[in-house]
Amino acid sequence: MNNLKVDALVIGGGIAGMQAALDLGDQGFQVALVEREPSIGGKMITLSKVFPTLDCCSCITTPKMSAVAHHPNITLFTYCEVQSIQESGAGYGVAVLQKPRYVDVNKCTGCRQCEYECPITVPSTFDRGLGAYRAIRVPFSTAVPQKAVLDIDNCLLCGKCEKICPVEAVDFNQQPETFSIEATAILLATGFELTQLGAKKEYGGGKLPNVIDPLMMERFLAPTGPYGRVLRPGDGMEPTTIAYVQCAGSRDQTQGIEYCSRVCCMYAIKQAMLISGALPMAEITIYYMDIRTFGKGYEQFYQNAKAMGVEFVRGKVASIREDEKHNPIVKVELTEEGRIIERTHDMVILSLGMIPTASPSTFGLLPSSDGFISLPAINASPSATQRPGIFVTGAAGGPMDIVDSIVTAGAAASEASAYIRNKTGIGVAQREVAYA
Repeated sequence: MNNLKVDALVIGGGIAGMQAALDLGDQGFQVALVEREPSIGGKMITLSKVFPTLDCCSCITTPKMSAVAHHPNITLFTYCEVQSIQESGAGYGVAVLQKPRYVDVNKCTGCRQCEYECPITVPSTFDRGLGAYRAIRVPFSTAVPQKAVLDIDNCLLCGKCEKICPVEAVDFNQQPETFSIEATAILLATGFELTQLGAKKEYGGGKLPNVIDPLMMERFLAPTGPYGRVLRPGDGMEPTTIAYVQCAGSRDQTQGIEYCSRVCCMYAIKQAMLISGALPMAEITIYYMDIRTFGKGYEQFYQNAKAMGVEFVRGKVASIREDEKHNPIVKVELTEEGRIIERTHDMVILSLGMIPTASPSTFGLLPSSDGFISLPAINASPSATQRPGIFVTGAAGGPMDIVDSIVTAGAAASEASAYIRNKTGIGVAQREVAYA
């Protein structure tokens, strides 16, 4: 694979990374976008709806994914991981590992004939293990690029996909390749992960089958979800009583995560409202310490949920166990009343917190007190790191929602644009026009 020289490298293909790449590309800069998954889209493409407008996530994300893939100034690299970043005279030299898809992306047409022929079924990571897909498949229906990827660890090497492929794209001999990208500026959009479901053992996450994480509920609620409706994962029953436990992965010294993840209250309220629509007879309870509705329209969104009949119980959940029918039993201290009660539900969702996906040290950067990338002059330069020319956007810099991720993407693109112009005068694309 040939080496590439660009004005800006965006690492991460979620909503923040895509927006930053589009903002820079629209200004005429040459941009490379590197994503570790087989498709861009990030966490947002897996969600059902956004708060507080309840707009369709896929309807917002898919056009941006398509715009990135077809933008003349953006070069897209999926299923790649950054190995190292070294300073050079013009900016940075970045070593990138292209992981083998075992499919030639230049030949693959996304026809899915290989997927239909494959005899091996594996749990779907896109559906949080709820659904299933074939060992070779296009990652999901709206994936960009629409190219197949083979899970070699679960492949029988039976050759059926190779034989059925009309363009002979399947290649079992593919090997990892390393290539380099030279960039004047780098934008980090590495995003977040949820805290571990089983980190707080008192809550039974990961052991109790009907205690789940919020992204699993998103897949239940999404129109492209594995079941098309909300079901208990333990036995497939339609739940009639559902509970949310707030601060299950944030504001907890025992977990080493003392900060508020900012989005947990709002995504729990959003899901409760959507469940009320999907299961009108279901009783929904949210156990909380504090409700934090900090954004525009968020407080009204909260009040709307209360008006819909969602029950909000102020208290601290001590533990969760289950009865003989695998119904979770929540033990909670009612802080306003000073007493402890136990209530049984069909299903419990733990509102897990946000932690950084990548370690700041991977990019030669310092972490802040919460483990996210440190921003030394956040008021003056909200996206600048301590390394000149490296900028941060989205949840790589700290917990935030989709709206703030898009706003910070614009800020990072603006700061990167000014840096590139100051460093080189004009961008690569503009230089080519000037010298033509």
